[in-house]
Amino acid sequence: MYEYARMKFYCDEDRCIECNACTVACAEAHELPVGIHRRKVITLNEGIEGKEFSTSIACMHCTDAPCAQVCPVDCFYIREDGIVLHDKDKCIGCGYCLYACPFGAPQFPRDGAFGVRGVMDKCTMCAGGPEPTNSIEEFELYGQNRIAEGKVPMCAAVCSTNALIVGDADSVSEIKRARDAAKGKGPMTPYGWDVAYK
Repeated sequence: MYEYARMKFYCDEDRCIECNACTVACAEAHELPVGIHRRKVITLNEGIEGKEFSTSIACMHCTDAPCAQVCPVDCFYIREDGIVLHDKDKCIGCGYCLYACPFGAPQFPRDGAFGVRGVMDKCTMCAGGPEPTNSIEEFELYGQNRIAEGKVPMCAAVCSTNALIVGDADSVSEIKRARDAAKGKGPMTPYGWDVAYK
């Protein structure tokens, strides 16, 4: 039996420069409503010399996705390639997924009377949703389906320092190991920049 590779995101905190291009490109590509951020850049240890770093976070498309485990209507589904998606037609807006996710990936587009928030939205890794691929309905509900077109997600496509990488888990791991091995090598090229940005 053929086994699909599991798709994963990885943000290399040594390369992230907190430019927020990934967040802006995601919002623009998917025409997200104001207040919804499928991808966020956060800075940790801000102001502490030598310890400050930034990283870009979104849905991590977990193997054992906690959002899927707590959803009472089973609106989440995990594709064979490991991408965690959801069906907005099934979502009842209960918020269980929001509380279960350690990354804050599920979000609700509005906050109305009596706590009515609408249906949940989350990063789709630019893989669309359950509607027909690249249909108008799919775009309106989930945004672009770049995976079906053989493209990387928009956030990774615009990352100027190649900090944000996406692919099957083995490929992402191999890139990270190669980058770590290249650090500090070569004359007058600190941190291996001549190799790392290829």
